[in-house]
Amino acid sequence: MAYYGEKLTLSKILEIDEKTITDVPVKSKSDLPCYFLKKLMMVNVTARNMKCASVSELNCDHSSGKLDLSDLLDSPNTGDTLNPLDIITALFLCSDAFVQQEMALKMSMCQFAVPLLLPNCDAEQCTLMLWAMRDIVKKYRPPALSKSQGFIEERIVDSQVPMISFVRLGDCCSSKSEILNKLLSNSQQYHDTFVHHNMEGGDSPRRISNGLTEITWYLPGGNKDIDIFNKPVAVANLHGDIASFETQYSFLCQTSAAVFVFFDHLDSESKILKIQNHKAQIFLVGNSESKNFSLETLQNVATALDLTKNNIIIKTKQKNDADFIKYLRKKVSDVVKNTQMKMPIANMADIAHELGILVDEDSPECQAGKKSADAITEEIQDLLQYKEQQLPFRGQIWKELSNLEKEQFRLQKLGSENIETYKSDLEQQMEELRKKQNSCDMSPAMTCFINAISRPGIEMCYFLKWMRMNLDNISCLKLSALRELYKEKCTDSANQDEVKEIDRQLSNSSLGTEHFFREMGHIYEASLSLPETHPSRQQFQHLPKLCAQLLLDGFPLELVDGDASNIPLIWVSDVLTQLNRLVSPKNKIRVVTVLGVQSTGKSTLLNTMFGVQFAVSSGRCTRGAFMLLIRLNEDIKREFGSDFMVIIDTEGLKSPELAQLENSYEHDNELATLVVGLSDITIINIAMENSSEMKDILQIVVHAFLRMKEVGKKPKCQFVHQNVSDVSAHGKNLRDRKLFLEQLNEMTQAAAKMEKREENQSFTDVMEYSPVTGNCYVPGLWNGNPPMAPVNVGYSQTLYELKKNIIQQLGEGVSSANDFLEFKKWITSLWNAVKHENFIFSFRNSLVAEAYMKLCTEFNKWDWEFKKAMYSWITNAERKISNFGTVAAKSQISDMDELLTQLKCEATTELSEWEKKLLDNLEEYFKQRYGHVYLVAAYKEEFKNSAKNLCRELENSVVNQLRAAADIKQGLKEVDKIKENHTKEIEKAVSELISECQKKNVQMTDAELEKEFDRMWSETLRKMSFPELKRTDVFTDVFTDVSHYLRENVSYKGSHACELLSKKPLQECGLEPFIYKPERWDKKLKKKFRGWLNLKDRVKAKQQVADNIIAACQDSVTDKKKRKTNYHNTYIQEILRIIDEMLNNADVYTGIEFEVSLKQHICADAARNFQRMQEDFMQANDPKFLLDKNKIKFCADFKDVFHQRDQCQKKAEEFTEQCLKPAVEDFVYRSLGPNITDEMMRSKAFSTRTSFQGSVLMDLLSKEDFNNYLSFNSNYEDYVKTWILEQIKKHYSDASKTSVYEEEHLKSSIKNIKDAMEKAKSETGDDLKTYVEHICKELGEKLVISQDALGAFMILNNADREQFAGWLTESVEKMEETLKKKFEDTTFEEKLEHIRVNPQTELFTRVVGCGKQCPFCKVPCEAGGGKHKDHVASLHRPQGLGNYRWEISKKLVTDICTSLVFSERNFRPCANGELRPYKSYREIYPDWHIPPDGSLESSDFWKYVMNKYNEKFAEAYEAEPADIPETWKEITKQQAETSLKNSFNVS
Repeated sequence: MAYYGEKLTLSKILEIDEKTITDVPVKSKSDLPCYFLKKLMMVNVTARNMKCASVSELNCDHSSGKLDLSDLLDSPNTGDTLNPLDIITALFLCSDAFVQQEMALKMSMCQFAVPLLLPNCDAEQCTLMLWAMRDIVKKYRPPALSKSQGFIEERIVDSQVPMISFVRLGDCCSSKSEILNKLLSNSQQYHDTFVHHNMEGGDSPRRISNGLTEITWYLPGGNKDIDIFNKPVAVANLHGDIASFETQYSFLCQTSAAVFVFFDHLDSESKILKIQNHKAQIFLVGNSESKNFSLETLQNVATALDLTKNNIIIKTKQKNDADFIKYLRKKVSDVVKNTQMKMPIANMADIAHELGILVDEDSPECQAGKKSADAITEEIQDLLQYKEQQLPFRGQIWKELSNLEKEQFRLQKLGSENIETYKSDLEQQMEELRKKQNSCDMSPAMTCFINAISRPGIEMCYFLKWMRMNLDNISCLKLSALRELYKEKCTDSANQDEVKEIDRQLSNSSLGTEHFFREMGHIYEASLSLPETHPSRQQFQHLPKLCAQLLLDGFPLELVDGDASNIPLIWVSDVLTQLNRLVSPKNKIRVVTVLGVQSTGKSTLLNTMFGVQFAVSSGRCTRGAFMLLIRLNEDIKREFGSDFMVIIDTEGLKSPELAQLENSYEHDNELATLVVGLSDITIINIAMENSSEMKDILQIVVHAFLRMKEVGKKPKCQFVHQNVSDVSAHGKNLRDRKLFLEQLNEMTQAAAKMEKREENQSFTDVMEYSPVTGNCYVPGLWNGNPPMAPVNVGYSQTLYELKKNIIQQLGEGVSSANDFLEFKKWITSLWNAVKHENFIFSFRNSLVAEAYMKLCTEFNKWDWEFKKAMYSWITNAERKISNFGTVAAKSQISDMDELLTQLKCEATTELSEWEKKLLDNLEEYFKQRYGHVYLVAAYKEEFKNSAKNLCRELENSVVNQLRAAADIKQGLKEVDKIKENHTKEIEKAVSELISECQKKNVQMTDAELEKEFDRMWSETLRKMSFPELKRTDVFTDVFTDVSHYLRENVSYKGSHACELLSKKPLQECGLEPFIYKPERWDKKLKKKFRGWLNLKDRVKAKQQVADNIIAACQDSVTDKKKRKTNYHNTYIQEILRIIDEMLNNADVYTGIEFEVSLKQHICADAARNFQRMQEDFMQANDPKFLLDKNKIKFCADFKDVFHQRDQCQKKAEEFTEQCLKPAVEDFVYRSLGPNITDEMMRSKAFSTRTSFQGSVLMDLLSKEDFNNYLSFNSNYEDYVKTWILEQIKKHYSDASKTSVYEEEHLKSSIKNIKDAMEKAKSETGDDLKTYVEHICKELGEKLVISQDALGAFMILNNADREQFAGWLTESVEKMEETLKKKFEDTTFEEKLEHIRVNPQTELFTRVVGCGKQCPFCKVPCEAGGGKHKDHVASLHRPQGLGNYRWEISKKLVTDICTSLVFSERNFRPCANGELRPYKSYREIYPDWHIPPDGSLESSDFWKYVMNKYNEKFAEAYEAEPADIPETWKEITKQQAETSLKNSFNVS
């Protein structure tokens, strides 16, 4: 075999590969060992029935028409298979000691004989397989215990039972092994314990297994009608002729009570039988029917051996098989009854040594491991006392720590004490307990234990095995004695106190390696409370890595401490962290867990399915939860999406030990919630016998699944119904499955009511579940009556099908596999949540947070891409409107309304495409199997709504901008005509003046020409009419318009609002800063609402609301003013929309008087700004102003034409300077805003609202400026606006960062201009005007060229087209350099004044989001998307920092809302004066979700801030300083920084 040189290991055979989940027939002999192992590890009694599928079987051909029976007489091809004994021998030879032990254990469960003496065909030696049998524990009931129903449980190698050996001398015509099988089987059920000739494969020649001695045990069950032997007996069977295996025969003779020698023919010498010093009785068993049988020879041999007639057994013709077996049994029974020879297998090692037989336990590593284990366990006298003395860390102190830890979360004993002070006291108590722990020296037992597991791999494995076996032996003895005592005392009701004490001892008398590992974990956790440089802390730093390696070696890790019902989170987390380091990058896992009532075979189920070794011995019910690792083979890793499978075994729900406790249901719920939350698939193990227990467990399990659904995790479940043996169970149970689903629905409704999630009415609302595929019916474990019953083949085969189904489901899972670090985070978050009474509202998981952050980041990218695309689109659309009716217009449309309609249609199409793109992106995002997307599936609809809402907002914005641009353009139509006519008149007058001057035929100087030009200019302007531009159809009266829309807006608020509006004209408003003055309503309520917000605080709050709204409206006005365009009514409508939206979102009730006065103030201020903007626009478009502006240029052109100077260069420079340069500069600045915003948004600080909060707080901490903290807390929006601007300026302090974009857009524009020039050259027409118009037309969709500048350029232009084109090329190149230099010399602050898209505003909109603040502590909401259902914040703060103080003392409040909402405290909402419990805060604030802090250190940042600036905050808020809890004073800046990093995932 391939593993003969390199031994087969347990991790290798437990590895899940393609063969594990497929039923491919065995095609070659090389596959047979693997086939046997696969079945054996699942305890399948058909494991030895193996044969290669022949070609004829695989390809049956029934097509031949002629019947040919000749091949029926042929002998079967025995070469197709191997003898099972050869396979077993080969596997034992090729396996390491631990695989041998596991194989022996599984074979014993199948009631297969196991190797006692294993031959080594190479060395012609054999080995006593003592170690291999060490783990076999048997239970039986001798007749003496039948009445009391007691039993004996012992490790079989230590059991003092007589051994009866069966050997063969020479060839025998009957099968000795078959006879033994009949001997050991009762009439009701035959079982092949030993492999014999008539078994499948048994007739194949043995090649390496001759000399193999197997052993099995017959153990009575206490039923005389069934038991074959009423005392336990070991039966050994030597395969092969004893003449060839003298050593094995000698060994059996010296260790057995009797040796039965089967023969057909005896040699008169029979030397082999005459072995000296044997202790066994010799029985000769002959067959008289054999042709070589000689009675005479038999008599001679019997005489020589001093045998009596009683020792001779002859099978005759008159004695059939049944009679022969019956007689043989009697002989064996007599020996067992009378013999004193009862040698335990463990004692046979000495005889083996004498005979030169190897003993598998003799390896140095095994002996070293045994020595280390014995050194620890030999000291154990009293279990309870031993645990207290040698394992003190995991004792009472740990239980007290666990209770304090839970109390920190639940605050059940708070009373009237201040919450944070109470929590601080609890923390100090925990510190004292840790100090108490650290004051204990590590016990000698733990020193030995840690030293032993630190030894090289194989020795450590032996040590742990020895430890487990030794401890099990000790516990078994203790428990056995206690059970007997318990039984005795229970008979008398007067012994109730004693019974209770014995019951307590029964619960605490378990001692296993898990207790030592638990102690090790607590030693490690305690050491972490010491300074980093402390020797004790340094001494134990390696322990997590040590335990991680043990996990990889196949040993379990305790997740939940079953005694304290708690998880040592630090220890478990650090072990998993080390495990991740050991296996990275192959660190992906899938998790399978089992849940069920105690003692229903959960551990056995997992052991059978996966071949693992969870403890199942009597009295050692699993406590807590344990995890094991199983590797996945490379061939299925990709398909499976993971590298390991984690198997979690849990303690039984509804355990009798916990049933008497008040919180037993809560304990079961905690455990179920934890393991369901950790699992990809949870196996719910249900024993069908007890329907009431089934209902109880279903409610617990459904509760756990409901909790997972509500927090975003969707594990699968598989219900396993035990002890359903009927072959028609699946069909018969159709009705049962229906009833079962009804029960699940009933339990779902009950759990939903408890969790306040009544919308879940059926189990299928909670998870995907099919009554057909979601249930598995498993027959009973044993096929017959234990202890002699083998495992039911139906049991193992059904679990094999279940295993395949589970693996298939895991492979098809929509969720991505976690890695060990993510698994660690799940453990932490789930356990922290279950420690609260309300799990769903308490759950905070960093993986969910990370998945949500990723979703927000992606959505924000799409959101910005959408906005950017629509900004680009509206810029182009506005350009089309600006160029409408000019030479630059490309469209043939001549009506503005038609153009507007077309643009609106295009906008609708563009918006629809982007909305579809956004929704498609979301769909694709949620289809991913990686990134834990499934955890945030609940937010899918929120983000869809956000996408749709964004589309509607942009649609309104686009339509308003199109309408404003079109209206303004249309309003200038008359003005443009006037300007055009005036320009023509001036041009005509100038032309006439040139003709007039040239007719004089006199050379005139420039001064004379200027004089003539001034005269002509004055006369021409006198003749022109310059109507005053009035605010009529062309220019609206701003104040009148604003007043109209303000009145229309307020009219919906009722008559009182209109009355308030009429009291003061709009022109008189907004002249002074807005100062809120309390209304009568506020003053009346001052007395009623004391303690929550006093009048002064209410005034501050309302003033803050007003200031924020004013700032937002001023930003909007500033944005409009930057455009240097005319006023439009959509501008004031937008202002009013902003006010209404922000008032609706305000957390403070404002009242109608406040609203009206605020709107009057803002609208009046906006009207003045819009009026100035309009006046500037009117002046810029005043025909006379434009003529006067161009007078000097016209005069210069006049002189050039008169003197017939070449204008080409000058005109090219003029066209470049006046027309192209402003257009290019405008294009660069229009494009620069999105570029800056784009780059800033790519930084982590602006990727999501949560990241932003973290970055701002980290910046606050680094600067440590109280005024910054005060500004952040008091005027959040102003602070973050300023902070954002600072970040932008800081990022672009290096001018080269913007120059990249400027150069890019500049080059793009220059290229467009040059391309337009080239294209214009190819157009027909030689005159310059046509050439320029073609250029403008080509640039019409890229640049907006001033028509006024273009009109002025066209006057008196007699330049040559070709020469002009040449000079224009040069001018454009010079312009590029000029603009480049100008951009370099312009400060970043000046650039911000020119850009259209304001990065500060865009970033502020992204990071501020909905603008809602926590109703208790005023931290801002960080939820992503525009339409989120719940407002959330990563980190809440002490309420005092939000300006809350106690009513009587006026001291700032230290309470934090994340603790308050789980306490019994009350609060007084702003809306009414009744006290309401914090626990019911969602009844008042239904859209706020305030889970507890992710850890007790989460709020360290704000605790640090409040402690440091307590006095200053009190002074600023005009309150008294807070009473700071003691533990807050110990928080360092480093700890505050760490809490921020953990809460916001920032660096």
